[in-house]
Amino acid sequence: MEKAYPEAAVERAMKVQEVIMRAMAKRITWWEAAEILGIHVRTMRRWRARLKRDGYAGLFDRRRHPSPKRVAVEQAERVLSLYQERYSDFNVRHFHEKLREDHDIQLSYTWVKKALQAAGLVKTVRRRGQHRRRRPRRSLPGMMLHIDASHHQWFCDERWHDLIVVLDDATSEIYYAQLVNEESTRTVMAALRSVVESKGWFSSIYSDRASHFFRTPKAGQPVDTREVTAVGRAMKELGIRMIPAYSPQARGRSERNFGTWQGRLPQELRLKNIRTPEQANAFLRDQYIAEFNRKFTVPAAEKGTAFVPIYRQDLDRVFAIQQERLVNNDNTIEFATHVWQIPPTPFRATLSGCRVIVYEHLDGTFSVGYGPHTVARFNATGDPVPSSTTSRSRKNRPGPAQPTNTASKRSWPERLSPAALDPNKGPQKRPHRGPDGWGRQLPLRPKTLRPTGSAGAALQPTPPSVLRNKNGKRQTVNLNKSTNNNHADRSCANKSGQLHVLPTESRKPPRKPPG
Repeated sequence: MEKAYPEAAVERAMKVQEVIMRAMAKRITWWEAAEILGIHVRTMRRWRARLKRDGYAGLFDRRRHPSPKRVAVEQAERVLSLYQERYSDFNVRHFHEKLREDHDIQLSYTWVKKALQAAGLVKTVRRRGQHRRRRPRRSLPGMMLHIDASHHQWFCDERWHDLIVVLDDATSEIYYAQLVNEESTRTVMAALRSVVESKGWFSSIYSDRASHFFRTPKAGQPVDTREVTAVGRAMKELGIRMIPAYSPQARGRSERNFGTWQGRLPQELRLKNIRTPEQANAFLRDQYIAEFNRKFTVPAAEKGTAFVPIYRQDLDRVFAIQQERLVNNDNTIEFATHVWQIPPTPFRATLSGCRVIVYEHLDGTFSVGYGPHTVARFNATGDPVPSSTTSRSRKNRPGPAQPTNTASKRSWPERLSPAALDPNKGPQKRPHRGPDGWGRQLPLRPKTLRPTGSAGAALQPTPPSVLRNKNGKRQTVNLNKSTNNNHADRSCANKSGQLHVLPTESRKPPRKPPG
């Protein structure tokens, strides 16, 4: 019957093994290992020789039989040296795969992990917390997407970047993965727009409670759904539901996915000798995303897809940061440090006093919109961008085309004029009807029925008559106008057209009431 070691002896053996593994990995010297264990250097030499001869069992009671499955010390030293020299930035699972594929070292994953942890080359993962139940996947692709960013040293140097990833909950397929300097509203909108344009319209998006996703009035409290961010406004316009996560464990699927990215992407970039974010993004877009999906994508529970093609033409406005501005009296708006002049528009005389929307697009340019109209564009530096079609003001724009047959469109003063009624005279030149002072086209009068025959001739406009008053001076009387004076001349015409002038009657003004 094998002897059972006391707990103190086991703890001491574990401490001795840990210190010796650190010395074998050359993290400390053998003299420092002897000082840590509190033994003499000659005793450390004997333990070292015993470890090389008997393996790990030599650290315990030498009367015990050695295990037939023990790993040779030379092979353990080779594993540690390979990790230090070539695979120091690999995770344990990735390093274990390389040992089997490239170096033909058939060791178990548990042994490799414990050996690296005992040597101090890999950090020991703390014990897991409370038991949680894994949420089942969605049944169809496109029902729910995850979006998140991981802050990591992706180029294995002092530089830090964020990797923004969009993956499907049903299949874990990666739809978007790009390196950016910092996760922000613009970078998140660029990721979402890329997925909408490439895959289509999806149902919901699952994210953390970052400030560019949600407004949280108080830390740890629920999000405020009444006040939306720029990303929330874009998703609301597209009809996509946003779901907030209240713990990292709730986003366990995306967190585990980032663990895979951090354990593989930096090493792949190092092997490809990629040192810039631009080269890394091209490598991700052209090669590595497809390779990643081939290894880690799982089939969906049901056949089909929940993606719907989108045919909207205003995605530039949807995925833009929108801010409202009031147009000044001189048709200018103030935005940041710029004062922009709004050019004349063909649909309105002036935009003074109107509220317009300034769109800050993802490429850094700006545009000013009034309803469905884009009234101005500016580049990233704030300089105006000339439009392809020159806008015309209301005064300079041509009026509507006039009909060719103008004879039947004349108003009644023209048709009843002497020139129009005289058959011996040719057609007269039609007076010009241009726009008025407010730029409005003068309308034609509606047709009016007039009497014909002698009654119609009597209603013709009569030229003014020249008469003499009682002093003998000449006086012109216009019979076409009716005056409101108290001493006006009264006249009438009989059926034959002869003019009769009646004498005027002197009328006294009405007497004012007394008092």
